[in-house]
Amino acid sequence: MALVTKTGPANGALQIGTTLHSVSVMEEADSTGSSHSAPKRLALLHSQNEKAAEAAFKLADCNDFVSLEDAEAVITLGGDGFMLDTLHSMLDLETVKPVFGLNLGTVGFLMNRHIQSCDLVERVAKARRFTVSPLRMEAITQSGERETSCAINEVSLLRETRQTAKIEISVNGRVRISQLAGDGVLLSTPVGSTAYNLSANGPILPLDSRMLALTPISPFRPRRWPGAVLPDSSRVTFRVHEPAKRPVAVVADQKEVRDVAEVHVEIARDKEMTLLFDPGHALDERIVAEQFLT
Repeated sequence: MALVTKTGPANGALQIGTTLHSVSVMEEADSTGSSHSAPKRLALLHSQNEKAAEAAFKLADCNDFVSLEDAEAVITLGGDGFMLDTLHSMLDLETVKPVFGLNLGTVGFLMNRHIQSCDLVERVAKARRFTVSPLRMEAITQSGERETSCAINEVSLLRETRQTAKIEISVNGRVRISQLAGDGVLLSTPVGSTAYNLSANGPILPLDSRMLALTPISPFRPRRWPGAVLPDSSRVTFRVHEPAKRPVAVVADQKEVRDVAEVHVEIARDKEMTLLFDPGHALDERIVAEQFLT
């Protein structure tokens, strides 16, 4: 019998865990060519949707799982939103483990195809590893309070009212746009470049590009500015003009801070995470394929 406990991501996901008894030990190279031992102990997390819960209990019948704390890798059942919740929860707990997602959501861009079988250990052992670094966002509110959070996809500044947002944009201390007027602006990682960034007509970034996408959201002035592609060593600062009259909120993935005056964003090198994908179904290939969808 699997032990079911109310632990893991803050959204109420169930964690299933028992002791893992038998595994196959293999060596697998990551996307940079480095060699890693295949995980020996797996934890299982699932979202609250009915399909994910049912699939989790079926997997628990034919696999042995451990707790998140004891695991060497994590299996997630759900969609992209649940994957992001899981990654953020591990960042908050400072317990970052490689994650192999199985899609039981809608799009599943960050997930692998779900096949009801008992070969999870073998699939994880054969999986390709991709190391991704989130953005670190520091927001300073109009009252002077400071909030820090990480974003795996993007950091977005958005107007709070009918008033157009007016935002100054600096890169590495140099003002590049003195006043962007519009609905807002976002800074995206390669992982997030096919999400909100793409919907805002931003560029798709290859996973190994070491670049960031700076994309305006419904710009009014300068109307024809398409955004910019920046090295991921860049530190980007946003300053809100007339913040009391034109309030702006900042969102780091799901975390929102309202009434901001200034926002600093840069890559968090100390928060690297590893995503695992089936061969032939890897994230880098899907990012390239997105550019050819018609």
